Parts: sequence; structure tokens; C-alpha cells
Amino acid sequence: MAYKTEDVFSFAAFDPSRFAEGFRDIAEKGAAQSREAFGKLKTAAEEATKTVESTMQTAQAGSVELGLKAIDALRTNADLSLSHMEALLGVKSVAELVELQTGFFRKQAELTVEQAKAMQEAARKLAEEVSKPGKEAAEKVMSQFKAA
Repeated sequence: MAYKTEDVFSFAAFDPSRFAEGFRDIAEKGAAQSREAFGKLKTAAEEATKTVESTMQTAQAGSVELGLKAIDALRTNADLSLSHMEALLGVKSVAELVELQTGFFRKQAELTVEQAKAMQEAARKLAEEVSKPGKEAAEKVMSQFKAA
């Protein structure tokens, strides 16, 4: 009984050199794509590291500024309170005491509002500066996705 070459299970049409060529092409394309993807990942990681470093430096500087503002506010309030205590020691009448207390409370309230505004503005500015590198990095990434 003779086997036919057109048989479904026949390997007569199989060429190992063509198979090896195709496999090599696929492997080379895969390696090239992997190198390209690794390069993009490396670049993205380096940019992310720079962004984080910049953000941390800005946050640190802003925290110092906020701390100095808080210390200044505490010092101002302490000085005002000490001055008020000294003035209270020289009070000669109830009317003078009421007038002194009223003036102190008014001045303290105005000062507190000013200090709160200054701290709020400094905190807002710090938040903008800290978020700026992240926003810029995100916009850059999004523009790359849009371009691709």
C-alpha cells in the first residue's frame, strides 16, 4: 500500500528553513519592540523621578515658609498679649479696664483675620507650586497618548 503525498498528515510540504526564518523574524520583531518599550519605560521612570524630586523640594520649601509664618503669628500674638497684660497692671478704674479689654479684643480679632488670610494665601500658593510639576507631567503624558 503506497502513501499519497497529498495526504492530510503528510509532512512533504514542510520546509524547516522557512519555519526557522519566520521564527527568527518574529523573535527579532519582539526583541525590537521590547527594547523600544523598555526605553520608553526608562524615560518615563526618569521623568517621574525628577517630578517627585521637584515636588518634594517645593513642598519642603513651602512647609518651611508656612512654619515661619506660624512662628511669626505666634510671636506677634504673644507680644500683643504681654503688652496688654502690662497695660492691665496700670488700670485705675473699671471703665479704663473695659476700654482696654475692648480695644485688645478688637485688635486681636483684626490680627487673627489678617493672619488667617496670610496663612491661607501661603497654603494656596504652596498647593499650586506642589501640584504644578505633577500637572505638567500628566499633561505631557496625555499629549503623548493623543499624538500616538
